[in-house]
Amino acid sequence: MSSSNSKGLSRRSAASSQAASASKRSSLSDNISYNNNHQNSNTLCCLNCYNYRSEVLEYDYSRVNDATSSSQPFPRIRSRGEYYIDSYNDQPWSWTFGTHESNGIWCNSSDQAGSIMSAMVWLLMMYSAMTVTSLTVTEGIPVPLGLMYNCLVTMSLACHAKTSLTDPGSVPHQAIPSERQRMARDSHSMCGQCQTFKPPGSHHCRICNRCIGRMDHHCPWMNNCVGVANLKHFLLFLSYTWTCATYSLVLFGWNYFFCADEDCTFHPLVVHLVRIMTLLALGAFLFTSSMLMNVLYGVLTGIGTIDRLKKKATNTMSQSEEEPIQLIDIFGIAPIYTWFLPIDPIFEDFDRVMGYTMPQRLDRERQFCEGQRSMPPDLDHSPSLDHMPKCVNDLLPV
Repeated sequence: MSSSNSKGLSRRSAASSQAASASKRSSLSDNISYNNNHQNSNTLCCLNCYNYRSEVLEYDYSRVNDATSSSQPFPRIRSRGEYYIDSYNDQPWSWTFGTHESNGIWCNSSDQAGSIMSAMVWLLMMYSAMTVTSLTVTEGIPVPLGLMYNCLVTMSLACHAKTSLTDPGSVPHQAIPSERQRMARDSHSMCGQCQTFKPPGSHHCRICNRCIGRMDHHCPWMNNCVGVANLKHFLLFLSYTWTCATYSLVLFGWNYFFCADEDCTFHPLVVHLVRIMTLLALGAFLFTSSMLMNVLYGVLTGIGTIDRLKKKATNTMSQSEEEPIQLIDIFGIAPIYTWFLPIDPIFEDFDRVMGYTMPQRLDRERQFCEGQRSMPPDLDHSPSLDHMPKCVNDLLPV
């Protein structure tokens, strides 16, 4: 099991939402990784092997040098097919904005047009919230209706911010094929721009200047790519925005066609705001409906927007072998109520969903399997092949 978070929010995962909430800070949400030395057929049976109430399969690396804290029990050797929690934080903590691996906060600042379009989304949504609030103050609509609309706008903007500031699934330079990928094929793709391993379904974005796992497209309204790690937030943004547009159109249509007395008549000063908002809501309804159908088509077929355009150009759509994307690979395995919130998903299998693994994680897994103590706090994470264990070198593509 595993999860994916953005840079600065860290890519972590947890065996359950309870384990994630027990983390010291939100950026240290736990990461559950699958033991690559186990067979793929045991992926599901491990769910009955681990009980978070009676056993902790996590080692807190931050307590290694803390002499005041009590000693930690070392996690036992897991049985065949079990998962374990890898809580090591290997994400950058620098207070810098950008799309490079060294940046602590993912933010695309190289596209000025995308920055303007992203800001326009906020301005238009805030305008609509102001208009509905004015209707509520002037008693044009009931207070509960105005409050409900503003709640929808708040959720939409929160999802927009989460989509824009979340690492969409950039492939690290040290990424290597997972064991199941190595066993499935003898050769692997390399990105000509990044000069790194290129997981299946990933594409290099020239705007973000990174390879993005399971990339759907680069959205200028988000000023970010839509990939494996922020697809949930993008879907939520489209859903909440579509709901806002539909809600306002129904509200204004009911007032226009069925209002028969002065109690439901809008104030003359607010009528002009309502007319402009009606046009905006209609445009938002049509645009988000189109985007929702486009994204849902990609989920149902497993073919992203970029791949679909390429296949149509070469007339190879009928030869597609992609499988539909499972909902747990979008919303994670956390409780269903978290599916509607703009929080990072907890994936069942991080390596499988992201399409790659990391030598450092495999090294920690090797130490776990050998029953050793935790990694030394000053462990060198150099990408040099000389510092990697032999079992990792065997996984590197030739």
